[in-house]
Amino acid sequence: MAQKQIKVTLVRSVIGTKASHRATVRGLGLGRINSSRVLVDTPEVRGMIRKVDYLVTVSEA
Repeated sequence: MAQKQIKVTLVRSVIGTKASHRATVRGLGLGRINSSRVLVDTPEVRGMIRKVDYLVTVSEA
């Protein structure tokens, strides 16, 4: 069975955010505004997204 995937897109700048939030965005594989990554939907990834939910959008892949 294929694992569920989600698409994460950076929609706001990380300038002025906490260092740990910038590191989380980089950990998700996002660099610039409007950059996207398709990631496996795991509890670890969901936790990272929840931490920076004001910077990213999530959609089904």
